[in-house]
Amino acid sequence: MHRDDYHVGPGALGRSESGPDFREFFEAEYRRLARALFLVVGDPLEADELAQEALVRVFERWEQVRVMDSPVGYLYRTALNLNRSRLRRLASRARHAFSLSPESDPLTGVEARDELRRHLAALPRGQREALVLVEWLGMNAEQASETLGIDASTVRVQLSRARRALRTTARTRDE
Repeated sequence: MHRDDYHVGPGALGRSESGPDFREFFEAEYRRLARALFLVVGDPLEADELAQEALVRVFERWEQVRVMDSPVGYLYRTALNLNRSRLRRLASRARHAFSLSPESDPLTGVEARDELRRHLAALPRGQREALVLVEWLGMNAEQASETLGIDASTVRVQLSRARRALRTTARTRDE
């Protein structure tokens, strides 16, 4: 691609009547997106790379995205889809490169935030995504459903199951 293909020149990132400019959108959402992705993937570098890639893809489609009902929802859905693609690639490589052998828990003896990360990682992807969007990002079930591309009732079921699993884990740990 040639740098002029992005049309980044004076005014290209400017405000229009149909929505915020991309720079404002980026500044408002980047850090929040990276934090949410960290809760989903458990690695700050992976989360940062996913956030950057998602924002690049939104930027490439900014003329269409900025007039959507939920540009933020589109951003999060893009990021989660990128993560799913990344996981599929990693799983494929792992199947070819490694035999299935039990791993020791690399998080043994870590502090509370690492324990939370481990518990989140134990949740199925759908439950983890619903929990992060609703509990950490403050979306309601309808907003999370738009972001994930599923029904709001499915988000509520995923949340309920995730909360139950976390309560069970906490009870087991305390015994």
